[in-house]
Amino acid sequence: MDTENKMKNALESVKSRLGSIRAGRANPALLNGIMVSYYGTPTPIQSIANIMVPEARQLLIKPFDKNAVKDIEKAINEANLGINPTNNGEMVILTIPELTMDRRKEYVKQAKAIGEEGKVALRNIRQDAKDEITKAKYPEDEEKLYMEDLQELIDKYNKLIDEEIKIKESELLQI
Repeated sequence: MDTENKMKNALESVKSRLGSIRAGRANPALLNGIMVSYYGTPTPIQSIANIMVPEARQLLIKPFDKNAVKDIEKAINEANLGINPTNNGEMVILTIPELTMDRRKEYVKQAKAIGEEGKVALRNIRQDAKDEITKAKYPEDEEKLYMEDLQELIDKYNKLIDEEIKIKESELLQI
């Protein structure tokens, strides 16, 4: 896998993790990573149900198999999202509560921490790439060009991570 692909993966990981931070609005990404015990097998919630956003602060989770409603409700409760699901027998309804300003600030800190972890991943990728360039024993001027290209790539992806954090921060602080 080349260096840029590794950096893209690091950026996608940051985006995915930021998507799971609740912003006071309904977003199907809130349910990313929730596994439902479906007939004894851990299954991603998106694989066994349609997730709809009928209102700004409501998610409807309609399972393909009505027998899974209770399992979905249980998985959401166990995920500790701070949201109490209700079950009407056919679907699970999540009403997203309004966030307090303290909670919003806490989520902003969490978003910044995720961004920092992404940047650490980029630095590790850069170090691995530098080691590969050095091991390849290129002529000095060629090695310098590779190092400059690598730095441009790092700067580009650091900037993209910063943009994702700013977007999430403004989303969180918007009332």
